[in-house]
Amino acid sequence: MNVIIVGAGIAGLSLSVRLALQGHTVTVFEAAPGPGGKLSELRNGGYRFDRGPSLFTMPQYVNALFELAGKNPEDHFQYKQLDCLCHYFYADGSRFRSYADREQMRNELQQVLQTDPDAFFSYLEKSRKIYDLIGSLFMEQSLDPGNFINGKTLRALLHLPVYGLNSTMHDTHEKMFSDKRLVQYFDRYATYNGSDPYQAPAMLRIIPHIEHGIGAYFPVKGMYAITESIYNLALELGVKFQFNTAVDEITVSGKRATGVRCGTVTHTADVVVSNMDITPTYRKLLPHVPHPEKLLQQEKSSSALVFYWGIAHSFPELGLHNIFFAADYKAEFTSIFRDKKLFADPTVYINITSKENAADAPAGGENWFVMINVPRHEGQNWDEEKRKARAFILEKLRKHLHTDPEPFIETEDSWTPQGIEQLTSSAGGSLYGNSSNSKYAAFLRQRNQSKSIPNLYFCGGSVHPGGGIPLCLLSAQITAGLIEKNVPQ
Repeated sequence: MNVIIVGAGIAGLSLSVRLALQGHTVTVFEAAPGPGGKLSELRNGGYRFDRGPSLFTMPQYVNALFELAGKNPEDHFQYKQLDCLCHYFYADGSRFRSYADREQMRNELQQVLQTDPDAFFSYLEKSRKIYDLIGSLFMEQSLDPGNFINGKTLRALLHLPVYGLNSTMHDTHEKMFSDKRLVQYFDRYATYNGSDPYQAPAMLRIIPHIEHGIGAYFPVKGMYAITESIYNLALELGVKFQFNTAVDEITVSGKRATGVRCGTVTHTADVVVSNMDITPTYRKLLPHVPHPEKLLQQEKSSSALVFYWGIAHSFPELGLHNIFFAADYKAEFTSIFRDKKLFADPTVYINITSKENAADAPAGGENWFVMINVPRHEGQNWDEEKRKARAFILEKLRKHLHTDPEPFIETEDSWTPQGIEQLTSSAGGSLYGNSSNSKYAAFLRQRNQSKSIPNLYFCGGSVHPGGGIPLCLLSAQITAGLIEKNVPQ
C-alpha cells in the first residue's frame, strides 16, 4: 500500500518507520530542507545548538522503533540518565539543584532551601499514583470510546477524587506547600505542554513523575541525535523523503483522500497522514472539507522566543538545564495568555549541552540555548519584542550570575514565534497545538483518524495524545496501529 506522510517532524519520522515495517511504501513530503521540524539543529562559528526541544524523557519510545526493526538500539542511539535534573534560581536570591537520587534531593531541600522534604516527596507520590492510573490508558491508545470500556478505565474512575478535576495545578500546589518556592517549582511543569498553571487542571500533576520518577536523560550527541537516528533508520527501511517540497493540498474525492498536490504535480496514495499542525492542515491543505471549528478555535499553547548564544566563557554555576524564575509568576502567565504580551520579568530557561558534550562548543566556551515563554504570534512586532526580551534576559542574568554575559556572546541567532510558524507550520508558532488550560482539553484534541475521510490520519504534537517528544512518538504508534487495523494490506 502507498502511504504519503505530510511533514518530517519527529512523529512523521517515527510513523514512517512503523509503516515501512508493516510493509507499506512510504513517502514523506517536507517543506523544510531537512528532517526534524522543531527537533532540528543549528550551527554557528563552532557552536552547535538543538533548535527546539531540550528535555529528553521516556527513551523507551525511541528504543522501541529500533527493536521493532530487529536492531539493537544502543548501536544507533546512545543516551545517559541525568543525576542533576536542573539548576534553579529564584527572585529572592535562593537557588538549588534538583536531583534524580532521592537522598540527594532530600539533602538539597533540607540544607539548601531549608524547606520540608516530606511535602515534596508526598507530592511526587501523588503524581506517580495518577500516572499509574491514567498514563497508559490515555497516552497509548486512540480516543475511540470503545478503548475505554475496560477494567483499567473502571479502576481509574474509582479514583476520581485523586485527580483534582475541579482544581487548577496552582490551587493544588498552594494547598500542599507552605514554601512558595515549591509552589513555583511545581507550577513550572504546566509549561511542559505550553499551558498556564493558574488555569491548567490539576490532573497535569502526572508530569513531575515523568521527570522525577521515570527519569530525565541526555542523548550523548544532543537532542538532534533523536531525529538523526530515526531518520537514518527510515532510510534503511526504504522510506523516501522529498525535502524542500511543500504540500499545497491533500486531494480528496468523495470521502477518500487520493493523495497530495505539490504545486502543479499531484502524487497519489492509498492513505494520507498529516504530521502538520492541525490548524494549517485544515485551513490550508483541506480547503474543501468541513472544518472542526470548535477544535480549531480553541486556545492555543504558548510559544517561545529563543536566543542561541555562543558564549566564549565558562560558567561553573550553571548546568545542562537552568531556570531563572520570574518574581511574579502569575503576572507572567497573565501577560502570556490574557494580554498576549511579552512580560518584563520573564522566567528564563538556559540549556547548555556543552556541559555534557564538550564538542558542542569551542574549548573554554558554552553553547547557550536561552528561551522565554511568550504568546503565540498574532501580529506582534517580533523584531521589537526580541530587542526588549534580550535586554530583560541580560538584566536578569547579570543579577543572578553577578557577571555580565553580554561581552562573552561570540555568536548569536534567534527564533521568534513568527519564525517558528514559518519553519514548522505551527499555528502562530504555538509549540504544542491547543493549550491544556481546560479540564476537557485532553479529550478535545484532534483524533488520529478522520471521522469523515477514513483513509486520512493525523499524528504529531497538535493531535492526540499531545505535544512533546514522548507524546509525539506515541501519536505515531497510535496512528500506525489504526492504519494496520483499518486498512487492508
